[in-house]
Amino acid sequence: MPPSQNTCVAAMSEVSPASPCSAPAAKRAASARLQELREWFGAEFSQFDGNTGNLEWSARDGFSFDDVVTAELVRAVSRGGKAEVIAEAGALLVLAIPLNAIGNAASVAVGKFLTTAITNECEASAEATALGASAAEVVAWAQRQTVWPARALIKLAEAVTQKFFAEVEKDLAKKEVEKLSDNLSSTYEEISLLYGVTRNLRISSSENDMGRLTLDWLIECVPAESVAIYYAPVADADEATYQARTEASLIVHGECPLDVEQLEQLIQELELGPGCGPHVANLPVTQAPGWPFPEIRQLIVAPLSEGENLFGWLVAFNHVDGLEFGTVEASLLSSVAAILGTHSGNVDLYRQQREFLASVVQAMTSAIDAKDPYTCGHSDRVARISVRLAQELGCDDETLNTLYMAGLVHDIGKIGINDSVLRKPGRLTAIEFEQIKMHPELGCKILADIKQLSNVLPVVLHHHEQWDGSGYPHQLVGEDIPWLARICAVADAYDAMSSDRPYRKGMPEEKVHAIFQGGSGSQWDPDVVNAFFTVQADIRKICRRERANLTLDVGRWADTGKPLVEPPLGAIS
Repeated sequence: MPPSQNTCVAAMSEVSPASPCSAPAAKRAASARLQELREWFGAEFSQFDGNTGNLEWSARDGFSFDDVVTAELVRAVSRGGKAEVIAEAGALLVLAIPLNAIGNAASVAVGKFLTTAITNECEASAEATALGASAAEVVAWAQRQTVWPARALIKLAEAVTQKFFAEVEKDLAKKEVEKLSDNLSSTYEEISLLYGVTRNLRISSSENDMGRLTLDWLIECVPAESVAIYYAPVADADEATYQARTEASLIVHGECPLDVEQLEQLIQELELGPGCGPHVANLPVTQAPGWPFPEIRQLIVAPLSEGENLFGWLVAFNHVDGLEFGTVEASLLSSVAAILGTHSGNVDLYRQQREFLASVVQAMTSAIDAKDPYTCGHSDRVARISVRLAQELGCDDETLNTLYMAGLVHDIGKIGINDSVLRKPGRLTAIEFEQIKMHPELGCKILADIKQLSNVLPVVLHHHEQWDGSGYPHQLVGEDIPWLARICAVADAYDAMSSDRPYRKGMPEEKVHAIFQGGSGSQWDPDVVNAFFTVQADIRKICRRERANLTLDVGRWADTGKPLVEPPLGAIS
């Protein structure tokens, strides 16, 4: 047998009955080849099962093979994989040709040929005995047959066998290529999914945004009717922490058969925890008595966890073709869930850092208030007024957060000023005022080593600079003064003028307005002063309502696209 045929037989012997080359398909292929043999040899062929040796289809010539073809001979030809002469009697030659050898579906074609002509009954005795027929029947049959030289007949049979095996090998190769192509396509989609999810792992991405994006991609790779992400709460309901999730949420793509409470019940039913791997449930598990979710036929659940911290679950519901979910789908969901778990862990760590930073800033603000009780609440008001001015001036959300934090700590340097100067009820002497003028630089030094507060340092250092260069500490002029410091300067001046001080009562609104109008373009940035007059009604509301300890995330208590919306009482970080 040529090497290619050996390879083909080995490959075909591994094909399972459930494969595309299963028994019915192979038998149909064998029948088609039987027709080809009739055309090439000009003779009728019978078909035998190559595994059992049993006759499957008999040639319509009235002869049987009982005496010349045994089951063992047929099986031997099938195993050998090449054409064989299995019987000779006089001019009669019986030829067996393997049609295919695909797993348990092998077939063998057997045909009868004459190598010399038979013209009368006397010449047909041996052939008649072999065929179990009369000499007259053999002569009548022989007159319809083509006489083949034995060598030519065998050569043609060998060539036909090689052709058949080449076709089988070609079909197998084609199926392998198609399978490989499908696998490559599926693998590419999975890699693209994982790459896309990983590429979007940014702290700035909220878990919900990240989850929706992931589900949009995942549904293209997993044959599920729906996919969902359940995010567990990370803080108690009475903890209004910085961007903390206090209630469970469910993000869905497709028709999800469960709501939040039912999904929580499902997790409890399956007894899943943060250390578990992906859990797969298919029929008949989901049809067993006591299964509480009849609408779920197939299921994959994978934890969104980082170490021992569990942030939620990634779930795929019901195979679109009614098949089972397997290790490929489970592995993909597990990988995606691990990435989402890492993202949730980073988001939570970032939240904790922001909470700590908020606590530090609030402690600093409290220290300022304790240092100068006459100006208690000043920093908070300046921070909120600055945010309102910045909103009017079109600043983005991140800038608003920075400015709010800067407003809270803009006077932190006053901690280093002598109490007798800071709390003096009368006017300051020149020497005392020089001490007061030190507080911006003192504040900058106090905060300089806190990396998370580096973006507020320009405001702390320059909120007393003036548009014409007459301010302190560096006498900066016009647009050389940092933009946020210019905003804070107007907010600081307004609260200082309108609030009661130990040495005077707060100025009336008319006088404050006159001072701003007179100082626009000399003491303060005229654009910021114009914004002040536009939103002065909102600013008055801010000053009437004390709001200490708001979260540093301005978006949680202020509408950043419209006039300021006062937060409800008790909205704390």
